Amino acid sequence: MAHKLFVGGLSFSTSNDRLREVFSEAGQVESAVVVTDRDTGRSRGFGFVEMATAEEAEQAVTRLNGREIDGRSLKVEKAKSPNEGGGGGFARRGGRGGRW
Repeated sequence: MAHKLFVGGLSFSTSNDRLREVFSEAGQVESAVVVTDRDTGRSRGFGFVEMATAEEAEQAVTRLNGREIDGRSLKVEKAKSPNEGGGGGFARRGGRGGRW
């Protein structure tokens, strides 16, 4: 099973291949994807990398978090699963017309 990492702070010029190249320094990369805007096709400045093992994922976080790539400082961390945090704030705060 691959171990997914979130990569923020990407330069808008960073490609999927460049992302794979950088992360291959830490181990076997299963996939590397720069997220793009569906309307413009332009990079959104972040992406996801899947490493082959948990050890390689840890190594990637340790070695690459804060490292400068293509003129930008990377933020690398374990990706959160869809069930963890974020989103849905409206429903949690009392729904319709509730006081905040």
